[in-house]
Amino acid sequence: MSKSSNPKGRTTIEVGADGVAVITIINPPVNSLALDVLYSLKENYDQALRRDDVKAIVVIGANGKFSGGFDISAFGKLQGGTESPKPGFISVEILTDTVEAARKPSVAAIDGLALGGGLEVAMACHARISTPNAQLGLPELQLGILPGFGGTQRLPRLVGLAKSLEMMLTSKPVKGEEAVNLGLVDAVVPSNQLLDTARKWALDILECRKPWVASLHKTDKIEPLGEAREILKFARVQTRRQAPNLQHPLVVIDVVEEGIASGPRAGLWKEAEVFQSLLHSDTCKALVNVFFAQRATTKVPGVTDLGLKPRRIKKVAILGGGLMGSGIATALLLSNYPVILKEVNDKFLQAGLGRVKANLQSSVKKGKMSPEKFEKTLSLLKGALDYEDFRDVDMVIEAVIENVSLKQQIFADLEKYCPPHCILGSNTSTIDLNLIGEKTKSQDRIIGAHFFSPAHVMPLLEIVRTQKTSPQVIVDLLDVGKKIRKTPVVVGNCTGFAVNRMFFPYTQAALLLVERGADVFRIDRVITKFGMPMGPFRLCDLVGFGVAIATGGQFVMNFPERTYKSMLIPLMQEDKRAGETTRRGFYVYDDRRKASPDTEIKKYIEKAREMSGVTIDPKMEKLSDKDIIEMIFFPVVNEACRVLAEGIAVKSSDLDISAIMGMGFPPYRGGIIFWADTLGSKYICSRLDEWSRMYGDFFKPCSYLAERASKGAPLNAATDSAKSRL
Repeated sequence: MSKSSNPKGRTTIEVGADGVAVITIINPPVNSLALDVLYSLKENYDQALRRDDVKAIVVIGANGKFSGGFDISAFGKLQGGTESPKPGFISVEILTDTVEAARKPSVAAIDGLALGGGLEVAMACHARISTPNAQLGLPELQLGILPGFGGTQRLPRLVGLAKSLEMMLTSKPVKGEEAVNLGLVDAVVPSNQLLDTARKWALDILECRKPWVASLHKTDKIEPLGEAREILKFARVQTRRQAPNLQHPLVVIDVVEEGIASGPRAGLWKEAEVFQSLLHSDTCKALVNVFFAQRATTKVPGVTDLGLKPRRIKKVAILGGGLMGSGIATALLLSNYPVILKEVNDKFLQAGLGRVKANLQSSVKKGKMSPEKFEKTLSLLKGALDYEDFRDVDMVIEAVIENVSLKQQIFADLEKYCPPHCILGSNTSTIDLNLIGEKTKSQDRIIGAHFFSPAHVMPLLEIVRTQKTSPQVIVDLLDVGKKIRKTPVVVGNCTGFAVNRMFFPYTQAALLLVERGADVFRIDRVITKFGMPMGPFRLCDLVGFGVAIATGGQFVMNFPERTYKSMLIPLMQEDKRAGETTRRGFYVYDDRRKASPDTEIKKYIEKAREMSGVTIDPKMEKLSDKDIIEMIFFPVVNEACRVLAEGIAVKSSDLDISAIMGMGFPPYRGGIIFWADTLGSKYICSRLDEWSRMYGDFFKPCSYLAERASKGAPLNAATDSAKSRL
């Protein structure tokens, strides 16, 4: 049994009449490999090897899950000092020198998950039996590290070099069915036959009826060295292209190469040494922050701790079949929710239904959905031109244009036609929900369900509550968010909520720089190189100038003292340049929507400069990439601090996730507040101070940031002053 005093994480051993010792990994919910579990595994192996009544060993996970991998909460211990246990040492001592080198055969019986360290334990066994839908993979790169329990050496020897690199570099698991074809598992059987088959297989190895294979010393799947080096070279080129700011994917390729060139034992030691250094890297710390932050978004103090159970949402209505409405409808249909899509006339309705159909057809084309499933899913959708079908819906999401009086009218109508328990949601991106619900008596049912475009693809759902929204409604929407595979973040009610509020200075800072002489296209290049999917001007083209002006107007109206008012976008729009849809914005677009910089915009910049009364600042042409990044993102950090101080967000980690999933902030930088804290509140505040003296109040640090800077405190610290709106 485990040394641990904690009965949660351990392994147990049970010897059957057939002489097979079954070692079970127990650490709910996913049987993660905490250090105690690994030490317990070794103890039980040693016991099985000592005992004369044990002929062979089967390793299995409790409750239908083999193991979800190494326990990430133990990273803190591993990132400790010299005293902390080294994963490489654990890997060699436990998996290579105990499990794989055992003189009694062992078989892994895999159900549910065998990910990361879980798969590495299985690969150290002498055979693997799996269920058809079990997931097997090495997703460690998503945490900024590499497989640390021998995965870089054993996976290539089991499935071949090209497939193993693909599995590690993309972090994509394979299912049992594919795993057997690859040679990763030896047989696939139904769950109810798994243990019996594994026991028999282990005895068959003992009796020489099945092969006894030590994965680490298999060579038949590895190409000759010259050919292998060509594959590795190609993988490096691809990796540099796809992840130019990341080092750890290239390190994985180096470690795989070491094992092929110098032998698997040398590969194991290189893996161990590199794992330890990656564990301390900024990328690893950032990605681990994201991992925990994402799991923490569903914990909302004063809401999710009240013991409320989510009600069942059986039917949802969407108002508006435009891009957002049809995207939201698609997301719901893909999770089997019956949906009613309402429009104002038949022409708009047919267009909306057509958009949903096209979204679903695209899943069929990509092989993610069968034609039968497509028909079944589409049959859940119904069009409507009036509120007749709204009498039995459990939730409505309004997704019409950003017009206050129109939305007020809609909510007054919904109150009349929908049942009294129905949740009244709005997909508004900027308008205050109190204003939207002003003409209703049902303010406890009104909630923001803010999706990001395209709604069926983007992972974030911003759940916006007012002071009157009932906790039950929030719990219900959190549950729907989870079921439609979104990451929900609960925020307070204000103009722009969390994501758009934080990022309104993003484009404004870029406009300020351009009017003072910086180059539009250089700004976009620098911001893209930093890791954003696109720069602020390419983003404006994508969302369209109409949306940019409408949302910008909301911020100018609500925060006049700290917005930068530029006439550049309105001037371009007047000239029928409105972004990608008109094929002309800051860029010009060809038939394939490929963007090319447009030199014509210089004349608009000059005119806007004239109207703003600003002159070219010679410093702008000499800005370094670092200056551009900071002048664009520090105002975003500053606004994020206000969002925290006002209690619009409960915790800084929610803002980190919102920035990553709502705006594409690079996850390997850990989120907006996490990234800011790597630079330090003092530094950010002093830079903003300097720019506010030069360029005005747009850059002025807020009191929360100034206070943190004066103490040298991190921005993510809890604030006592926040009068939480949650």
